[in-house]
Amino acid sequence: MVLSGRLITELGIKTPAERFYKLFAEEFHEVQVHCERVHHAKLHEGEDWHDTDTVKHWTYVIDGEVHTCYESIEEVDKQNKRNTWKLFGGDIDKHYKVFKLTLEVSDKADGTGVVKWVIEYEKINEDIDPPNGYMDYLNKCTRDIDAHLIKGEKVAL
Repeated sequence: MVLSGRLITELGIKTPAERFYKLFAEEFHEVQVHCERVHHAKLHEGEDWHDTDTVKHWTYVIDGEVHTCYESIEEVDKQNKRNTWKLFGGDIDKHYKVFKLTLEVSDKADGTGVVKWVIEYEKINEDIDPPNGYMDYLNKCTRDIDAHLIKGEKVAL
């Protein structure tokens, strides 16, 4: 049985790609303000939320259950609006040896954007299900963040 896999989703957003990506590239500590599914986020190691040496601790809700994990940045590609994070510890290590999230945001001709999420994972054994709940979580968070950013843009005008 296959232990490694990759899940991909693409979602259209109303927020311009640059603004949506900026939240993840420069204002990551604000994600919990924009998405109610993120209960708490704090620096665990390091001083800068956007440094590759920094480790963050996250508490979040998937399918009505509270989960925790640690996260570190693996790659930041501002030119292509793409970030990759490694998740580990907490609930992640109970099911996966490897768990990476990649976010890529691109522009559409009409001024809106497209968000692409990729989850790469390696299960600890064949009895573990693929992380479909995490993909649903990312879809819902993307919708929440998009709505919050659009609302903020309208208020700022």
